[in-house]
Amino acid sequence: MKKLTLIMTALLLLLMTGCSLEPPEWAKPKATADLKDIKIGLSISTLNNPFFVSLKDGVVAEAKKQGLQVIVVDAQNDSAKQSNDVDDLIQQGVNALLINPTDSSAISTVVQSANALNIPVITLDRSADKGDVKALVASDNVEGGRMAARYVIDQVGKGAKVIELEGVPGASATRERGKGFHEVADKDLKVIAKQSADFDRTKGLNVMENLLQGNPDVQAVFAHNDEMALGAIEAIQSSGKNIPVIGFDGNEDALKSIKEGKLTATVAQQPELIGQLAVQAAKDVLQGKTVKTSIPAKLELVDQSK
Repeated sequence: MKKLTLIMTALLLLLMTGCSLEPPEWAKPKATADLKDIKIGLSISTLNNPFFVSLKDGVVAEAKKQGLQVIVVDAQNDSAKQSNDVDDLIQQGVNALLINPTDSSAISTVVQSANALNIPVITLDRSADKGDVKALVASDNVEGGRMAARYVIDQVGKGAKVIELEGVPGASATRERGKGFHEVADKDLKVIAKQSADFDRTKGLNVMENLLQGNPDVQAVFAHNDEMALGAIEAIQSSGKNIPVIGFDGNEDALKSIKEGKLTATVAQQPELIGQLAVQAAKDVLQGKTVKTSIPAKLELVDQSK
């Protein structure tokens, strides 16, 4: 009986001390309007994508300008790793979290963990499905999808047969860009095939190769980001076809490809501006100011005419 009591006591102590995500006292964020020694945690979905590198650069540059410290972690497009990364940032005592979710649903748990510790969360480019997010800083992805569909119609006409390369399943950007695109395309275009290529250039190439074989009469391609669009172009060129491709993001490689006459167009975001606006939003929240729950960054459709 005595042995059983000792075991139960040990288990109780373990539950009380070892299972909490709460950081130690010295690492807990301080509720203060003074920005001295403020730490911001930035979790990026992947740094293997020029768009998110630019977004990170915007955060780092603006934080430096504001005199804030930034700790950057790369989720490598792994939602489980991202959750662990954000837990680590909480343990390091960050005062605010900037999160670019890999998966909008999967990230919800750690957002709620941050909420419980009164650590403000700002999301960038993609939202979180649950939890209290002080602000989402992003382009209007739905409108961007509409812009892409309208451009396809301008290029190849109503009723044209289109392939859609989708982003990471579960990412809000995937849902929103697809939603906007289909609001127009379902009325005036014929989407003959769509498949996820995870916002990745190599996957965009491989998926496009397969879709071309099954859909040789395709007249245009819309990709949810530039990386997939650039991969699709490689597949199209190898097939000997000439099919217009429209991407989304406006990263450096895409803009260069447009100038070279390869990529037809892109719905261009401003990733550095998204990063800058996110830091400003975090600073305002930490100083007790009210911020808008949705902070937009302007979109522009770029083709060879611009």
